[in-house]
Amino acid sequence: ERHRFKGFNFLVLVALYRRYKWATRHGFLICRCLLFNMRETPLSTCEKQFLLQAIAEKKRLDGRQTYDYRNIKISFGTDYGCCIVEVGQTRVLGQVSCELALPKMNRPTEGVVHFNLELSPMASPVFEAGRNSELCVKLNQLLERCFRNSKCIDTESLCVVSGEKVWHIRVDIHLLNHDGDIIDAASIAAIAALSHFRRPDASVQGDEVTVYSLEERDPIPLCIHHMPICVSFAFFQQGKYLLVDPTEREERVKDGLLVVAMNKHREICIIQSSGGIMLFKDQVLKCCRIASVKVAEITELIQKALENDIQARKRGEKFGFAESLPDQKITALKMDVTTIDTSDAEDTAREVVEKAEPPMEVNSKPVVWAPGTVQIGEGIENAWGIEDFPSDDEEEEEVIFIDENKMDMANTNGTSTGRNVLEVISLSDSEEEDVMILEPEGTERKEKRLSNVNKQKDTPFKESGKKKKTKTKKFHQSW
Repeated sequence: ERHRFKGFNFLVLVALYRRYKWATRHGFLICRCLLFNMRETPLSTCEKQFLLQAIAEKKRLDGRQTYDYRNIKISFGTDYGCCIVEVGQTRVLGQVSCELALPKMNRPTEGVVHFNLELSPMASPVFEAGRNSELCVKLNQLLERCFRNSKCIDTESLCVVSGEKVWHIRVDIHLLNHDGDIIDAASIAAIAALSHFRRPDASVQGDEVTVYSLEERDPIPLCIHHMPICVSFAFFQQGKYLLVDPTEREERVKDGLLVVAMNKHREICIIQSSGGIMLFKDQVLKCCRIASVKVAEITELIQKALENDIQARKRGEKFGFAESLPDQKITALKMDVTTIDTSDAEDTAREVVEKAEPPMEVNSKPVVWAPGTVQIGEGIENAWGIEDFPSDDEEEEEVIFIDENKMDMANTNGTSTGRNVLEVISLSDSEEEDVMILEPEGTERKEKRLSNVNKQKDTPFKESGKKKKTKTKKFHQSW
């Protein structure tokens, strides 16, 4: 579907250019608009139907209820005015900076507060680098109206010299990851960064303005009257169904969006509706009641995070983004150090040694504890009661061959000499073996082919006198 969408846009561009023969500038602008639309992968019909059916059944993909917010996490950096806000998978970085500048002509005694929201391609491929999209412009205008028109910051306290020097506060908000509901995360990051920010102290002597560093004088926090926070409501099927804190997929299938900015005192700062749907008075009042509850919870969460950061800085503990990572995880940079009290270690060791039983007596000689058992070790004799038998390879075979001539003599004379016994060399235990018979000096050398050694042993022969047993030796003969 994505490739079809791209091809359709390209054909539309070519058809418009050929039909009306627009100038190159207009064609370039249309091309950029179409390419911008091609960056976002459209949802399929099945996905849209599935989301709408789940919303109609009051179910959400992440398991939340209709009016539930995602988990909100606020962490501050090592510098004042730097914070990261996570609303589910949506991550926003807020950074506040200041400088001395000229005031506005119509307001010479008031400082200036400027907000800038950037949507980078790092957060989502939908956004383009170096170009403010229509969504980015709308979000910036909404933030300006929410914080500046509600006068949550005392701008007169930012004046140093009337008409000459005032503090110019700049709030930069960067979207790190986009998963829906950007305006809520951006408003929380902006007010949290402003509350955490400290500007340097300054003094005026005559016409000279001296700005002190953080080491010379303690920085001064901004004067904030209240904390406006935006709460988004997404409407589906022409306002029939309502969801709080929509995700990125839910925003694609919505029909309209209502943003309510409110503080914990239930004072409405701004209400903005978009999408072209008509809302009834009861629906708007219902959204305001829900927003009042959510704003009170988020404000309490921000104040608690600020108190924890202040206490950590006073106690001299480590703070910052790295310290906010949970321990005992792969992304953790440190582990908690466990302290061990070793003051009484020596006394405890002595008590353990005194209470311990003496070691058992050890016999220097091996002892057979029971029949059939033996102590095994180096230098110990075999006590198993089994004689050592030679292995199969070292088995000795007794094969005796007697010369035929001397056998005749033995039969006639009835006597035989032991020297007539021949030594036999056996190659292996196979059925057919090549055997070389070695005779004493002076006799002829004979070679015989034996088919079976066992058969030779069973061959009857008589030998008188003393027989001499000889050991068979394995010998490899090459023919």
